[in-house]
Parts: sequence; C-alpha cells; structure tokens
Amino acid sequence: MPPSFDLLALAAVETLRISLPTILEAARGRLTSAICDERLDEWSETLVRQAGIRIEVSGREHLVPGEAYVVMSNHQSHYDIPVLYQSLKIPLRMVAKKEIFQIPFMAGAMRAAGFVEVDRGNRESAITTLRSARDRLDQAVSIWIAPEGTRSKTGRMGQFKKGGFHLARQSGLRILPVTIEGTRFTLPSGGMKVTRGQAARVSIEPPIAPADFAGPEGLTVLMGAVRAAIQRHLPEELHGG
Repeated sequence: MPPSFDLLALAAVETLRISLPTILEAARGRLTSAICDERLDEWSETLVRQAGIRIEVSGREHLVPGEAYVVMSNHQSHYDIPVLYQSLKIPLRMVAKKEIFQIPFMAGAMRAAGFVEVDRGNRESAITTLRSARDRLDQAVSIWIAPEGTRSKTGRMGQFKKGGFHLARQSGLRILPVTIEGTRFTLPSGGMKVTRGQAARVSIEPPIAPADFAGPEGLTVLMGAVRAAIQRHLPEELHGG
C-alpha cells in the first residue's frame, strides 16, 4: 500500500487521547500501575491495528510470569514500541531521551506512568537516573532500553551504550534480549510517511543474568552476549559494528 501521512496523525491523536486522562488522574492521586498497563495495551493495539502491522512472535516461552526484566532490543522505528507492547504482553515502561519529555502533552503522561527520562549527553546523570528507576516503579514492571541509544537509519545495529547494562547489573534484574525486524518498513527513522500492511518479526531470547558476568571485563562480555543474542535473529547485513 502507498505511504500515508494520515496514520501518523491518527497515532498522535491516540497518544493524546490516553495522555490527558493519565495526567489528570496522576494529579488527583488516582493513577495506578494497573491503569497505566491497561491504557498502554489499548494504545499499542490501536497503533498496530491502524498501521496494519502483522506481528510474528517467537520465544514467548522464555518469559517467566511475574518476573521483571531490563528488556533490550535493536531499534528500527517509532513503531518498535507498540509492537513490543503487543508482542511481550508484560507490564513495561521505556527509557527515553530527554527530548521526548519536552513534548508538552506527552511529558506529563510519561512521567506519571513511570517512563524514565535520560539525558544522553550527561553520562553520570543518565546512570543516576537509570539506577533510581526501579525505586519509582512497581516491582513487577519491566524497563525497555534500546542500547544503541537511537533508531538505526539503515536497520543495521549501532554501537551499544553502557547505561542500560549498569542498570541491569545494579538492579539485579535479568536482561531480556529481543530482536525486532521489519518495523523500519512501516516507518523508517526520520520518516514521516507510514506504509500500512507490513510484517514485523519479534524474537525473544532466553534472559541473561548480569551476575554471571563478574570481573573487570564483565561488563564488556555482558554487552557482547546481549548483542549476539539480538543479532542472532537479524539478517547478517544488519549486524552492524
């Protein structure tokens, strides 16, 4: 189908529709994790349906009911987020760059719902924010981080940043590697037109325990293990450097 600007407008309207009551309920002290989970599920299902994305999921058997993870995936498109929500079906919040929190109607809703703001230009501040994230969230809520830090313009994986791995090591949460392939055909990085009816493949790998990677080289080895798990389900030409 031909690309369309209308689908981005519909996505913005849907985002606004769930943001306003979220802000109001938070101001009144009535917002709960359960309300946020329900609202995010409805939002993500609507965006996926509007874009006609056909999701194929493998590896759901690796998810342990009730366990919270640091979910790490490659990042191809803004549609990665609703696709992840619909694929994993677990309580999930995202770590997002501070620029997203500067969008007026989104900022209040994201903070109220427990999304984590990170200043990527300030490494120490970013790590501190990531460390405190678990203290502000229900213990059953997982956190999604794109270790590349931004969307890939070509689909090839970029270099990984260390912040999310520090969070995982210090929180005691296991890392859940997830591969997303195909969302770039729905909406590429920097694109403004949505192409409807594309397929997205989501592959869930077994969780990785950061505690198993001790010693001075432990962080580097952990990052390599997670990268290899995500790359396993990507075409070789998208492995990146």
